Formats: sequence, structure tokens, C-alpha cells
Amino acid sequence: MDFLKLEGKTVVVFGVANKKSVAFHVAKTLEEVGASVVYVVRSEQRKESLAKLLKDREIYVCDVEFEEQIAAVVAQIKAQHSEIAGLVHSIAFADYEGGMKPFHETGKKQFLRTIDISCYSLIAVANAFKEILADDASVVTISISTTRMASENYGFMAPVKAALDSSLVFLTKSFSNFSKVRFNAVAPGLLKTSASAGIPGYVDSYLYAEKVIPRGKAVQTQEAADTVCYLLSSRSSGIAAQSIVIDAGMAINYFDEAVIQKVMSE
Repeated sequence: MDFLKLEGKTVVVFGVANKKSVAFHVAKTLEEVGASVVYVVRSEQRKESLAKLLKDREIYVCDVEFEEQIAAVVAQIKAQHSEIAGLVHSIAFADYEGGMKPFHETGKKQFLRTIDISCYSLIAVANAFKEILADDASVVTISISTTRMASENYGFMAPVKAALDSSLVFLTKSFSNFSKVRFNAVAPGLLKTSASAGIPGYVDSYLYAEKVIPRGKAVQTQEAADTVCYLLSSRSSGIAAQSIVIDAGMAINYFDEAVIQKVMSE
């Protein structure tokens, strides 16, 4: 039974980096339910490194930092597909050149480059694809479970993700002038990905999350991917301009008795 009603539909997925990435899990799940996935990666080098993982798949290259590359990839995909049912934006980059610094020392150039790649690119890509997006297409981006937690080791990415979350509202409203295209975000808690592994102190935070989450197990990348696929489906047609938190209940359990006792006994 095609519960998600995605069989035979074409979905463009930006951001596969490796088999641990959210985008890869999304694409794999889409293929399992019969959707046709078009892959877009950042560089020719990334395409080559994914050759075995994405064997015989339709893959294009686009660095969203450059508008001409966005226009080019849309033209390439348009030549092969007359209509796109879904678009996945799984792109994030933080320019931490010079190392992690206190937030108030954030450099203007670093911040603007980060917001360009991690936030503005959603607007740019959506606008570029608008002519071939189905009237009821779904666009899903990847955010974070909270932008109100001032975690030092996440630097200035949280404010950038806050801008991304806000963009969903305005994109949904703007596109409603000529379509029924929906924009949503999946906002996972701490995930075990290659990108996260490079964040100083992330492993400790991940292990702490497992102590706070009621079930005692951190959020799995596949859980985030499953929610993305649901939001791409017409089964979620009533959900628009939302950021869906996938944290396995972590936000309700910061004052867990066992965690408090452990901290207070130290």
C-alpha cells in the first residue's frame, strides 16, 4: 500500500554528504516507497566520493553559494523533469574560520556567509525551482530542535537556523499567491552525523542528551528522515510553515530526578 502517495513522484534532494547524512536517509526512504530521487551535491569531488553510494543515480552538482550554479542545475533538471513534487533542502555550513569564539565576537563576514549558505539558499533554490514545482509541492528543510538554547559549541548557527525557521512562514505566504506549495522544517535534536562529529564538545552533549531523553536513547537520523518523508507526502497537506521538533521528548525532561541527583552529587 502506498500510504505516503509518493510512488512515481519526483523529489529533488539537496545535501547528501555521506551515508550518515540526513539527506541520504531521506533519499533512501523515498526510493523505498517508490519515489524518483534527483540528487544534488555540492561539488564534483563530492559527486565522485559518492559514486559507489549513489551508483546509477541521477546526480547534479550545485554549490548554492553561487547563483549561477543554482540557475544551471535547475535548467539541467528541468530538461529531464517537467514537474517536481518535492524539494529537500538539507544544507548547512558555518564559517568558523579562526576557531570558535564567544558569540559577541562573531565576524560579520563569517556570519553573512553562514546565513547565505544555510538560510538564504532555501529562498534562492525555492525561487529558482518555482516554475517546475507541482502546484501542491512540498519543500522541507532541516533545522534544529531549539534556537533558544545558548550552547557555546554551536557558535552562531542557532541564530541562522532561527532565520531559516522564520523564512518558512514568509515563503509559504509568498508562494500562496500562485500555488499551494508548502514549506516546513524538520528540527531534530542531537544526531550522530559526520558534520556534528566535527563540533567541539558535541559527543559529550550527545551522551548527555541520551541521559535526558525519557527513553534513554538519542534521536536517530532515520527518525528525522521519516518525518521529512511524511512532510513531503500529501498525507501532511494540512501542515504548512511549521518546524516539527524531533527530540524524543528531551525538551520535557531537563529536570529528570536521576540527572539532577547525579549533577548535585558531584
